[in-house]
Amino acid sequence: MVNTLSIAADIGVSGMRAQSQRLKVISENLANSESLSTRPGGNPYQRQVVTFKEYLDRDTGAKMVKVDKVTKDNSQFEKRYMPGNPSADADGYVLMPNVNPLVEMMDMKEAQRSYDANMAVVKASRDMGTRALDILK
Repeated sequence: MVNTLSIAADIGVSGMRAQSQRLKVISENLANSESLSTRPGGNPYQRQVVTFKEYLDRDTGAKMVKVDKVTKDNSQFEKRYMPGNPSADADGYVLMPNVNPLVEMMDMKEAQRSYDANMAVVKASRDMGTRALDILK
């Protein structure tokens, strides 16, 4: 029984790790939401998106989760007319990052809730293991 509880905790920890990496990428997106190109007419910061992958832990036989890859979001950049900006093209337009802070904040909230849910699994597994050991005393 304790082994099963340990496996449940391991599953929760894998979810926490994956969501932690997702939060890091979201933070990078927010930090660069106004980062422009360093050369005229160049592309600005491009939003990154995390995808997850399920994998089988050979030691426990449990299905875990991990970050599969971090890819660039290929949605279009917004153009803003800013003729005095050093990043402006010949027509005076600057490409803005394809980062929407509202979307990033919603993603952050979702990742935080998922992290918290996984933490609750770890805590519940630990508490159940402790109770089982207390019963056996």
